Amino acid sequence: MTSTAPASVRQPRRDGPGGNGPDRDGAAPGADGTAGSGAAEDGAAEDGTGKDGAARPGRWRGAVAATRPFSIKTKLNTLVVVSVLITTGLVIVAFRTETQLRIITVFSIIASMLLTQLIAHSLTAPLREMTAASRAMANGDYSRRVRAGRRDELGDLAVAFNRMAADLEAVDRHRKELVANVSHELRTPIAALRAVLENVVDGVCEPDSETLRTALGQTERLGRLVEHLLDLSRLDNGVVPLNARPFEVWPYLSAVLRTAQMDAMAAGSRSRTDVHLHLAVSPSGLTACADTERLHQVVSNLIDNAVKHSPPGGRVTVSARPGAAPLSLELEVLDEGPGIPKAEHDRIFDRFNRGSAPSQKGKSGDGGTGLGLAIARWAVDLHGGRIRVVESPRGCRIRVSLPGRGRLRS
Repeated sequence: MTSTAPASVRQPRRDGPGGNGPDRDGAAPGADGTAGSGAAEDGAAEDGTGKDGAARPGRWRGAVAATRPFSIKTKLNTLVVVSVLITTGLVIVAFRTETQLRIITVFSIIASMLLTQLIAHSLTAPLREMTAASRAMANGDYSRRVRAGRRDELGDLAVAFNRMAADLEAVDRHRKELVANVSHELRTPIAALRAVLENVVDGVCEPDSETLRTALGQTERLGRLVEHLLDLSRLDNGVVPLNARPFEVWPYLSAVLRTAQMDAMAAGSRSRTDVHLHLAVSPSGLTACADTERLHQVVSNLIDNAVKHSPPGGRVTVSARPGAAPLSLELEVLDEGPGIPKAEHDRIFDRFNRGSAPSQKGKSGDGGTGLGLAIARWAVDLHGGRIRVVESPRGCRIRVSLPGRGRLRS
């Protein structure tokens, strides 16, 4: 491993007492260095607009929403007003035409009932539609949707209902895919292990070191799959704490690469040992802030993925440099393999997605569980960072951006 350090490193700017930091009263300085006005901001919040005239959430938004022209409250008020006007009009007609008052009363009641029935039907029809869709979803049909063209509260409810139905449909689809993928992943090593043991029991092959090594490899594959599934389970349940602290990048990444090399040597013929690992940290005294245990998961999974797709005698480069914010980190892992098609750049981090690029099998083995990059994305998201595939003239380059201390998620 070698270290490359530039001749000069541009340090991130920190606002000091003389910088353009916030004033004591919390008003941010403007472009000319003057402090902003808190009173102006308060006034803008009251009328729902910002300083630039753009709409802002204000205290009058609720009142405006409650009095919008197509709300249910407006429709009910209209029903009452129209009923009173109809009754008043019929009474005036009765006095001018000397019609009996009871006849006018009957016509007034009939007109009010018809108007009430019309408005009641328009209000209850979407509720009946949502009830039918809810019953269908209770029976497992998450494809049902309701019409959402209204401009009142029921229209808002229909939009929220459709969004909930789409989320439930996605969760159900992911659950089915997870069960199918896990079943497939468990079945493959179990079938291979069963075949080896049956051959030993039937006397087809001797229980020599090579046979037992094959069985051990399948057992280790099962162990990795179970470990990855436990990590994803903790992710889904939200029980993984984040213990972020400052650390020196060079010695930390050096230890991670040494661990990866020792694991490959211990695995022997079941792992790639012909790929060279290279480390480049700039500057050499770089310090970052992150959860070192979770970052170890990210780097080890990225290295494992890069090694599997590297050609014989290839090289995997792990590079690190400072980000824009204090204690932030830009980390890249580059291999010399076939790379990832641009159409798969977003899907490569999905669970059980191995991509279309074949791994360089050589002496290695199983092609992985398809969960390593998904766990890497989870650990990066936990930090509030970003992981992505970036363009590279050769091989695959995956970049990890960690925000530093200020934006870490708890």
